[in-house]
Order: sequence, then structure tokens, then C-alpha cells
Amino acid sequence: MKSLRLLAIASLIDNGSSVLDVGTDHAYLPINLSQNKKCKSIIASDVSSNALKIAKDNLKKYHINDVKLILSDGLDSINEDYDTIVLAGMGTSTIIKILENKKLPNNLIISSNNDLYKLRNFMNSIGYKIINEIIVYENKKFYDIIKYQKGKEKLSYYKKMYGKSNDKNYFKYLLEKDKLIYAKVKFFNKISLLKNIIYLYLKSI
Repeated sequence: MKSLRLLAIASLIDNGSSVLDVGTDHAYLPINLSQNKKCKSIIASDVSSNALKIAKDNLKKYHINDVKLILSDGLDSINEDYDTIVLAGMGTSTIIKILENKKLPNNLIISSNNDLYKLRNFMNSIGYKIINEIIVYENKKFYDIIKYQKGKEKLSYYKKMYGKSNDKNYFKYLLEKDKLIYAKVKFFNKISLLKNIIYLYLKSI
């Protein structure tokens, strides 16, 4: 439960928030929020009844009685009020499917495990701006955690592609990935990729 990623997500949640944790799995984030008395209300939802059974056992184990569990496919069965949604541990296509054409709150905290350009582009297109972006290195992986709020901002291609974190170690990791791709692609694809490599190099020094 003391994962760096969980703590980073919790740090982006405003005190006194009403939080909906979508895809809560075993409810470790809601347990952390409850223990730290950070939220006005906490809802933990998941599409898996088995996951919610384990979540219920965990709430009992840690003597938590202020978290409401709801079986729901995304937001479909959520009727309660909330001002913050957390979506973590799923892919961008799933996240977009959950959020698309829905009435959304002011705050969203999202950690996708793939296609971050597509995620940032989508969130920008539906009227959300990046308030904070944290990179966490855990279990030999980098995790990108973004706090969004309603509002408009103009993001450059590079901000959509690589984010706003300014984490040099993360940029070094992305640089090495792009260098490997550069070595394999055909000539006509190398020019745009070379521009990305130069950007990442400058951000990593």
C-alpha cells in the first residue's frame, strides 16, 4: 500500500474533495485517503465484482467505514456526487471510452499505462488543462500521473508528446527509447524523429 505511485496520486487530490476512484481494484488509494482524512467523501468503483470483494475485505481489515463501493463499468452506474475522478492503471483507449461524452467534474487525475500523446490530446480537446504532472519510477517502470482541471490551454506538439513534468531521468529514458526507434526506421521517418531526439536531449541535460 505504500507505493510511490499511490502516494503521488494522493498528493494531487485537494483536501476536502469528493473523490471517485474508477477501477479501484483492491481499494488501496481510498484506504490511504480515508486514513489521512483528506476527503469529504470517497467512492471506489470497479467493473469486477471479484476486485470489489477483495476491496471490501481490505476496508474491513483497515477498519475503514467511510468508503462506498460500487460495481460499475466506468461511470455508467455512478449516481453519487463527486468533484474529482481518479483513473489509474488502465490504457488510454479505456480511459477515453470511460470519459467520452460524459458529464465530468472539475478535477481529473489520470495515470495511463500507454499512448500518452493520445491521452493529452483528447483531454485538451474536451477542455481540460494540465495543472501538474508527476513522474514516478517504481518496479523498474516510469509512471506518468497528470492532474487536469477544466480550462483551456494551448499545448505544443512536444508538450502533448512528452508532457510537462521536467523530470530529467524520465526524459533520458524517453531519449534512449527514441534513439533505438531511430536506428530501425526508414530514412523518410528519421527527420521528424530526429527533432524529437534533439528536444529530449535538451530536456535531459
